[in-house]
Amino acid sequence: MKLSEIYKISIQMGMEADPRGMEGAEKALQKARQIFEKLEENEKEYFDKETLLNPYSDSRILFGDPDTEIKKVLTGIDIEGDELLLARHLGDIDACIAHHPRGRALAKLDDVMSMQADVLAQYGVPINVAEALLRKRISEVTRGLSPSNHYRSVEIARLINMSYMCAHTVTDNLVYQFLKSKVDESGLEIVKDILDMLMTIPEYKDATRRGSGPMLFAGKNDNRAGKIVVSEVTGGTVGAHDIYEKMANAGIGTVISMHQSEKHRKFAENAHINVVIAGHMSSDSIGLNLFLDKLEEQGVSIVPCSGLIRVSRVK
Repeated sequence: MKLSEIYKISIQMGMEADPRGMEGAEKALQKARQIFEKLEENEKEYFDKETLLNPYSDSRILFGDPDTEIKKVLTGIDIEGDELLLARHLGDIDACIAHHPRGRALAKLDDVMSMQADVLAQYGVPINVAEALLRKRISEVTRGLSPSNHYRSVEIARLINMSYMCAHTVTDNLVYQFLKSKVDESGLEIVKDILDMLMTIPEYKDATRRGSGPMLFAGKNDNRAGKIVVSEVTGGTVGAHDIYEKMANAGIGTVISMHQSEKHRKFAENAHINVVIAGHMSSDSIGLNLFLDKLEEQGVSIVPCSGLIRVSRVK
């Protein structure tokens, strides 16, 4: 496969699994096109034209010729300088695929966060409330990202001539749909049922052996779960900490999250919302694995590293 084909597959899979639906993903593209068309000619030079075809600013080809033939990839949750040099040392690696973004994909991580409001709206939180609270959080993330050395690993890839891409929200969308389908089909009644369900999934079993399995952050095992939402799995990074009261008012009883800060946990606890943390690296692994399975089906050889719990579901 060509690098461009791998990239296009990731975007297509991400759009198909988008919590907003394919229509919502297409609307994001249309909005970008409208913004581009209104720009002055001198402004268009700096516009990220990739957003006209890809609604996820944090998923990109970071370096490499799109026509490069890819037979074997080194892939992991974080691919940085160490992993890029490892790929070159191994000698037969054609590209590196990261989950977490770097380069421009990291610099513009905040652009994908608005989709979190759409997810919450589907569960009954008024969209105007969700957007208002999230807007403050997005501005915090924007300022936090500003001083980072975004291109450090990209420059290493350039210097050693290693093709390099990241698939962030596109694969987070995959794990969102994966977990949502598990919740919808399982008839979960109490919080412990959620933890037991997660422990039927290979990536979470392996994470538990590694000491980082699913855990309860807020609430009690024997609490009734109420309305369960998979609301902290996709959309860039952790959202607004003061959203939980609004979620409780919308009838939400339990949140399934990849990871959560102590500040977020306290606000959820004060709102009497149960929080189940599925696990960061393990949840990221599920989404990345679903994408990698598609590449494996096309004959691409997968070499896992950097925290990826590789589970192939190819039959």
